Amino acid sequence: MIYPYKDKYPNIDPSVFIADYATITGDVTIGAESSIWFNVSIRGDVAPTTIGERVSIQDLSCLHQSPNNPLIIEDEAIVGHQVTLHSCIIRKRALIGMGSIILDGAEIGEGAFIGAGSLVPPGKKIPPNALAMGRPAKVIREVTAEDRADMDRIIREYAEKGQYYKSLQK
Repeated sequence: MIYPYKDKYPNIDPSVFIADYATITGDVTIGAESSIWFNVSIRGDVAPTTIGERVSIQDLSCLHQSPNNPLIIEDEAIVGHQVTLHSCIIRKRALIGMGSIILDGAEIGEGAFIGAGSLVPPGKKIPPNALAMGRPAKVIREVTAEDRADMDRIIREYAEKGQYYKSLQK
């Protein structure tokens, strides 16, 4: 379902796949070829949420904000299943592993990977191309060429799957 919140209505590129039972409200912008999967909640009723192009927000994820603190997800980021993002910044081509929580003011660097089940506390900065994991998340190592190849595959597959499912909605 797509709902306005007061005078704000989601701005969603026509190429975006939005699965059944996903909910998007208020001041939310979603770029081309992104995919919003089953039972995702994106509430833009406190501050803006901006989602770039070819971003995948996977099943059961929850996106929200604090006052005057937007949520920003740059191009080709992957947000795994059942992730919570709250007023944080996810840079281009970052991967957030399933079940992770990223809190207010945290920033995940370009090309960084956050391991499944991790907690990135408020204000924590994860550098570009780092693999971080744990509760709280700590940098473990640099992202490898194999990790990058896997990311390329995930971006491609989710963009293709999203467009396939979108074709069934017509």
